[in-house]
Amino acid sequence: MTDLSSSFFSDFGLLLYLEELNKEELNKFKLLLKNEAMESGCSLIPWAEVKKAKREDLANLMNKHYPGEQAWDVALRIFGKMNLKDLCERAKAEINWAAHTMGPEDTRAREAQGDQEAVLGDGTGYRIQIQEKYSSMWDKKCLLREPKDFHHEIAEEGRELLEHLFDVDVKTGEQPQTVVLQGAAGVGKTTLVRKALLDWAQGNLYQQKFTYIFYLNAREINQLREKSFVQMISKDWPSTEGPLERIMSQPNNLLFIIDSFDELHFAFEEPEFALCEDWTQVHPVSFLMSSLLRKVMLPESSLLVTTRLTAWEKLKPLLRSQRSVELLGMSEDAIEEYIYQFFEDRKLALQVLDLLRNNEMLFSMCRVPLVCGVICTCLEQQMKMGGDVTLTCKTATALFTCYISSLFTQVGGSCPSLPNQTQLRSLCHLAAKGVWTMTHVFYRENLRRHGLTKSDVSVFLDMNILQKDTEYENCYEFTHLHIQEFFAAMFYMLKDTWGTTDHSSQSFEDLKPLLESNSHRDLHLMQMKCFLFGLLNEDRVQQLEETFNCKMSLAIKWKILQWLKILGNSDYFALQLGCLELFHCLYETQDEAFISQAMRCFQKVVINIYGKIHLLVSSSCLKYCEGLRTIKLSVVFGKMLNSRSPAETWQRDGGCITRCWQDLCSVLHTNEHLRELDLCRSNLDELAMKTFYQELRHPSCKLQKLLLRFLSFPDGCQNLSSSLTHNQNLTHLDLKGSDVGDNGVKSLCEALKHPDCKLQNLSLESCDLTTLCCLNISKALVRSQSLVFLNLSTNNLLDDGVELLCEALRHPKCHLERLSLESCGLTVAGCQDLSLALISNKRLTHLCLADNVLGDGGLKLVSDALKHPQCTLQSLVLRRCHFTSLSSEHLLSSLLHNKSLTHLDLGSNWLQDDGVKLLCDVFRDPSCSLQDLELMGCVLTSACCLDLASAIFSNPNLRSLDLGNNDLQDDGAKILSEALRHPNCHIQRLGLEYCGLTSLCCQDLSSTLSSNKRLIKINLTQNTLGCEGIMKLCEVLRSPECKLQFLGLCKEAFDEEAQKLLEAVQVSNPHLVIKQDCNDHNEEDGSWWQNILRLLWVNMVEICRRQQYVAGSFEFAYFQLSSQGEKMSSSPLLWIKMSSKDKLDRCGSSDAPITTSISQAAGTRSKRYKPEHSACAAGGGNCGALTALPSLRRPPARLTGRSRPQAADSKSKEGGCLLASRRH
Repeated sequence: MTDLSSSFFSDFGLLLYLEELNKEELNKFKLLLKNEAMESGCSLIPWAEVKKAKREDLANLMNKHYPGEQAWDVALRIFGKMNLKDLCERAKAEINWAAHTMGPEDTRAREAQGDQEAVLGDGTGYRIQIQEKYSSMWDKKCLLREPKDFHHEIAEEGRELLEHLFDVDVKTGEQPQTVVLQGAAGVGKTTLVRKALLDWAQGNLYQQKFTYIFYLNAREINQLREKSFVQMISKDWPSTEGPLERIMSQPNNLLFIIDSFDELHFAFEEPEFALCEDWTQVHPVSFLMSSLLRKVMLPESSLLVTTRLTAWEKLKPLLRSQRSVELLGMSEDAIEEYIYQFFEDRKLALQVLDLLRNNEMLFSMCRVPLVCGVICTCLEQQMKMGGDVTLTCKTATALFTCYISSLFTQVGGSCPSLPNQTQLRSLCHLAAKGVWTMTHVFYRENLRRHGLTKSDVSVFLDMNILQKDTEYENCYEFTHLHIQEFFAAMFYMLKDTWGTTDHSSQSFEDLKPLLESNSHRDLHLMQMKCFLFGLLNEDRVQQLEETFNCKMSLAIKWKILQWLKILGNSDYFALQLGCLELFHCLYETQDEAFISQAMRCFQKVVINIYGKIHLLVSSSCLKYCEGLRTIKLSVVFGKMLNSRSPAETWQRDGGCITRCWQDLCSVLHTNEHLRELDLCRSNLDELAMKTFYQELRHPSCKLQKLLLRFLSFPDGCQNLSSSLTHNQNLTHLDLKGSDVGDNGVKSLCEALKHPDCKLQNLSLESCDLTTLCCLNISKALVRSQSLVFLNLSTNNLLDDGVELLCEALRHPKCHLERLSLESCGLTVAGCQDLSLALISNKRLTHLCLADNVLGDGGLKLVSDALKHPQCTLQSLVLRRCHFTSLSSEHLLSSLLHNKSLTHLDLGSNWLQDDGVKLLCDVFRDPSCSLQDLELMGCVLTSACCLDLASAIFSNPNLRSLDLGNNDLQDDGAKILSEALRHPNCHIQRLGLEYCGLTSLCCQDLSSTLSSNKRLIKINLTQNTLGCEGIMKLCEVLRSPECKLQFLGLCKEAFDEEAQKLLEAVQVSNPHLVIKQDCNDHNEEDGSWWQNILRLLWVNMVEICRRQQYVAGSFEFAYFQLSSQGEKMSSSPLLWIKMSSKDKLDRCGSSDAPITTSISQAAGTRSKRYKPEHSACAAGGGNCGALTALPSLRRPPARLTGRSRPQAADSKSKEGGCLLASRRH
């Protein structure tokens, strides 16, 4: 210590800084001083003296035991740990000030000392340490696992990706602090981040971004117990660099790499308040990792995390914000290059490539370098032995069976270290439990727990089934995840042959959870599940029995068949598992008899085909579906090969796609029970459609119902029209949303006029039709002897078009019974023709005029027709027809005179209480034949409920009443409940959705449910019943006296207690269904956007209630909105959003709730057509560049191109790159 420094201590003194500490801070300083002495190994100040020392005494003790600058260094470190930043900064500033006042001799001495510290403390030593450690590790990995050239090439290919990981986001202008590098097992995540660390140490990467980079590996972390974070990262920190705490004071310059997050054995369930900010304090390492990831500790630092795809859902909630990059592995061109270099004979390489291309699952596995080598090695062995590589390449199970068998069979045909039954059983149990728990790294205790001794492990190490980690002690893993998954599948095949085991029964041992798993929820189980089905093949079983000298039971086949029979009779199959996933599994068996038995269990399948493998497995399974009655299919050929022309789509792959599509279409005539085909939202080219039409015209085709919604007909529907005359079994055709147009309708009408056409139901909703087509339709209606239902909704027919249709309706030869003209631009002018048609037509029973601006004038004309004794109409839908309470008077006499009308929908019209009171005069009349009445959204209040109550128990015919979206409130509900308890009440269905009900009316509703034995369905959704109200309802719902079958409630809208009550009710009363949507949707009679408008109405009411507007405010807004209904046919979502905003802006309200609700409704609709990407997962084990099998021969690989990372919101192109990736 220089004289000047000594004077500094005497002038400014440590005492002055200790004086600034309060009593609590002084005690903490003393405790840290004690720990400091213990950690640094310096002379220990007697704790008794420190404990009782006052500030001045403490300063003297420190100067005594820490001579020179040591006392001040210790004090600064402790101040830093106490987070006393101001104190530290002031002290450093004063030291710097003192340094400037030094004399020349002292200055030279300090500079000399500083030069020496710069050499030792500028990070050079740490960089050297990293280079020595990871360069040698790199070369060792190359030597043992990958060809050196290939290993370095794949790392170089990722350099460009690494350089841009932390680039500023072009949208937000912010640099990401956390980047997640995710990908399947073995694609090169660890290789890439270690390359990043090494490049940084060599001065080639992140030099301007990060001063220091620290590498944390999950395998090492798992073996730690309690540490401080500084201790965790100090393993590679040289002593010559000085204290590590020095650099931690600038965390914004630090990058921490957390490699293999998926391998961490932590639950990460700690509450945030319990996490630690202090990186010097000792904690369990799980707390430290959670604190680092959640940005509680060192929030300014940057993180680079690698994880497998299966652990993403576990990692995502821990991160505040992140950039996610998915590493895809080798590109298609790189795979080709690999195979060409592996096989010296180019002809053989081409053969292998063709085989792999025909199986997308195997080809995607080749993205992982190690697996690509496994596949090439296996096929090469098969070729040398004269085996049929075509059969080997059919499924992943066949290929891995051959590969694993080869590991246990030497050239002489015997293996001296073949595992015994106990060893094999323990290995399979270990593998299965590991797959279920997503555990792929096993430590010595894991192996012992499964009965695997050191000698047992050596058997599997020798066979290259297991491998030992050379870096971390006591770490073992399967050579690749697919190897583990294969042995895990074997566990279920061998389990029945073992009898009792030493292992206590665990949940994963049960077969049912595995069978019920699906890719959306259990991605990590999919490949094991596929392998299990693949092992049901007798040839595979025989090969494995010979290899392991063991007995495998095929009794599991019958267990699976029993499960499939139960599955085929439930809705769970289509909703949860998905047909395509099952088809993948069944195809894996390559057992025609088993597939045939399995397919007999199903009468309906739903399939979305977006790849060659989807088409392959679907066609292979459907040809055995003898009992299938319904197929819902979506096919997009354009996505299969990204081909430039339809011809190329069919000509590539040696006609594989052509054969598969022909096999699939052949089901139309080979399955005599098939009655319905839904081919909606498919992108079929001309050649594909030609094949389809040929099968549709086949004499053996028994299809009755055909749905071709949202399709394109480039030929103007000529082939389809021809099929209608050839197939006389076809009675139902739905072309909703397809580009039929007026020209297409002309072709269809020619077919309808043909005597051989037996079509009864035709839907042309939203087919871009105009007035021009109505003449052709009119002629067809007169000539057709079979057509009884016609849906022309959401077409711009206008009054002129309807006039032409009415001419046909008045013709005595017209057989039409049901007609939907919803949203066709009809006005009061067209109602005159309609009224005449209703009088003269003796067959028309159902008419839908919803979403047309008829007004009171139009309704008067329709009402006049209803009064006529010759009118036979049974169902009339007038929803959103823009009439008011004035129309009630017109309907009054009509309903008294008409004895045929049983269903009337007046919903979403301006009836108000006065209008309904008038109508109730008719409803009370016992002679009124009305059975179903819909008054949803008619601007009603509790004021009309007394009249409705009177009608309810006075009319013996009324069965269904929908009053949803009316402001009835609790008073109205109480009045209705009293009427429902009347013995003369015959109501079976009651709609009270969004009626402003609370818990106050629930006691009355409960009494009604208890006493009314006829009420089977009630809708109470969108009401604030609360937990108290639910408790009252549940008391009666549990009672056997309650006959209710359907209760409309959204369980998720209630608190946890209420949800448990509702779930308990469903257990005790299995006949009761409780769900949100309890409406009887009829696609033929309604438009999809009815639900959107309903939600819009709900939100407008809620907005106005919150803002305390008078009823007229939102009523006017809603009425004006619905009065423009015809505009919505072109772009309903956009129009609603704009219009609702305009109307509500007049009231000073926001459109945010409305927009949200509309989006929800649109999402609900689109889910029906959402593609199911449910192919079985092809992910795998460890990094291909760090893990390999010594027995595999690999050629050197060349780069065929580079992939430049795109912006965060763009898609990356694989091109010819060795390493492909995409960002999220």
